[in-house]
Amino acid sequence: MEDTSVGQHTHTFSVRVFYEDTDMGGVVYHANYLKFIERARSDWVRKLGNDQNAMRDAGLVWVVRRIEADYLSSAKFDDELTIETRMVSISGARLTMAQVVKRGETEVFRAIVTAVCMNAKGRPVRLPAEIRALL
Repeated sequence: MEDTSVGQHTHTFSVRVFYEDTDMGGVVYHANYLKFIERARSDWVRKLGNDQNAMRDAGLVWVVRRIEADYLSSAKFDDELTIETRMVSISGARLTMAQVVKRGETEVFRAIVTAVCMNAKGRPVRLPAEIRALL
C-alpha cells in the first residue's frame, strides 16, 4: 500500500524495466531515470488530489526548474524498481522533492528535484492555497 503523505512520509511507485528502457550495454539508459521519477511525481500529486488537468485549465502548470542527480548503480532489463518521493521543502512558488530509485534495498539513482508553479505566460506564481493545503 502506498503512503501518499508528505513531509517525513514517503510516496512509493513501482516500475518494471522494459527492453526499450535499456542501452546497448543492457542497462537502463541514463535519461530514462528522469522519466521514471517524473511518473512517480505525477502519481504522487495525483494521489494527493492535485488535478493537473484542472490546474492547467486554470492557467497553471508545474515546471521542473532544477534536477541534481546521482547515478549510483545499474538497473537492467526486467528489474522491478521502486521510486520513493518525499517533499523536502515548500516555499511561495517552489516545491523541492527528494527521489530515490531502488532495486530491492539497493539505491540505483538519487535526485533532488525543484519544481515551480508557472502561469500561462511562463512566469512563476505563488502556489494556490488549495494546492498548498494538499502539500
